[in-house]
Amino acid sequence: MEVGPERFEELVADALDELPPPLTRAMDNVVVLVEERHPEEPDLLGLYEGVALTERYSDYGGFLPDRITLYRAALADACEDEDELREEVAVTVVHEVAHHFGIDEETLHRLGWG
Repeated sequence: MEVGPERFEELVADALDELPPPLTRAMDNVVVLVEERHPEEPDLLGLYEGVALTERYSDYGGFLPDRITLYRAALADACEDEDELREEVAVTVVHEVAHHFGIDEETLHRLGWG
């Protein structure tokens, strides 16, 4: 399906707004970005890069923010309409935020978020 950059960013903002407030308050030193596609894995929907909260110890400091990147074209390609895209964006946001909290792929798949 086709979705413009501005509308896609609205869908991402909506997905972030749906996260429980205690969860968003606990997020630390992380930024959410939108890019067209991952340069090496064009079908990748989202990516977390950084130091998970569970891996931050007393010497953590001075790091650039963690990055959660959502890939607009890949997500749009995976969906038939905007309702499906809205759901897929929400699932991808939850999936990548979970990595920020230290939840690995295996656990996410077991919980049905992968």
